[in-house]
Amino acid sequence: MKHLDITVKGKVQGVLYRASTKAVADQLGVRGTIKNEANGDVIIEAEGEPTMLEMFLDWCHEGPQDAEVTTVESNEGELKNYRNFEVLKRGLFK
Repeated sequence: MKHLDITVKGKVQGVLYRASTKAVADQLGVRGTIKNEANGDVIIEAEGEPTMLEMFLDWCHEGPQDAEVTTVESNEGELKNYRNFEVLKRGLFK
C-alpha cells in the first residue's frame, strides 16, 4: 500500500472532475478523498497498490472530457488507511 498527495491544476472545477475521479478510483480499488480548493485546484489523497495508483495518476492527467489539466503534482505521504474514496464538499476543511 502506498499514499499519494496529488494536486491537479487547470480547468478542473465545474467539469465533473471530482465525480469522474471517484468513479475511476472505485474501479481501481483506490481509496482516499478529493476536494476543490478555493484557488481552482483539486486536491486528492489516494491510497492503494502501487500499480493501481500509477493507473489512477495517469487518469488524473487526463480527467473527464471537459477538463483541461495543466499540471499534476504528486508526493508520497503517510498512509491514513482510508476505507473508501470520498468526494469532500468545499467548506468542510479550510
